[in-house]
Amino acid sequence: MIQIQNLEVQAGEKDILKWVSLDFELWKNYCLLGKNGSGKSTLSSVLMGHPKYEVTGGAITISSPHPTPLPKGEGEAADLLEMEPDERSQSGIFLSFQNIPEIKGVKLSEYLRTIFNISEKGKNEEFKELSPFLFKRFVKKHLEELHIDEKFLDRDLNVWFSGGEKRKIEILQMKLIGPKYIILDEIDSGLDLDAFKTVATMLQSISSENNSIIIITHYFTILEYIDVDRVFVMKDGNIVKEGGKELADQISQEGFGEI
Repeated sequence: MIQIQNLEVQAGEKDILKWVSLDFELWKNYCLLGKNGSGKSTLSSVLMGHPKYEVTGGAITISSPHPTPLPKGEGEAADLLEMEPDERSQSGIFLSFQNIPEIKGVKLSEYLRTIFNISEKGKNEEFKELSPFLFKRFVKKHLEELHIDEKFLDRDLNVWFSGGEKRKIEILQMKLIGPKYIILDEIDSGLDLDAFKTVATMLQSISSENNSIIIITHYFTILEYIDVDRVFVMKDGNIVKEGGKELADQISQEGFGEI
């Protein structure tokens, strides 16, 4: 479980998040709704440790019912704010970027092989890292499942990829490392309708009792593909309302109104 208690965040001298408290529990899916500028994406960036944001108050802890140890944590819980971004990733948090970066000079195959080997090594110290040859054989089944051409492995990471192709590569990463908390920040960004439907269907297949999907959006189409258990509405850096799926349905029909 990720527990956020009275979180306060600044960017420069501007207050962005104010007394935010909520929990994300494994096996449940969540949705953060709100207009642009409400603080949704800031919260996701803070969870991953973006250096742009300064936490000025509150706490974030992460606990796991599984035997996998948490970095810088003892027993069942760890202080997420004390972890570096890579440690947060190793503890099971995955952030799907709103705007996916292109990285020249880094081959997709080598990037995927690296994160896979690190992830498996974290789960089992005796894991023997896969060589480039063995990894390409291993990843082939996932490429076929996601309808990704094997030639993409030899291209630079996300360079000249379409929006849909970039999202597929993110889903491929999820399949390789098996994160517990999957944060989807405006995944419809840059996708046409057909690409969005394809990506949404793939994400639907990943949702399971072994993870929690956290959807951040101000649209509602994604909720037709992924069931959510709890909905939070943000406004001006605060959680102003929460409820079940019916709250999202209400806002979808009536708008944010006076919320």
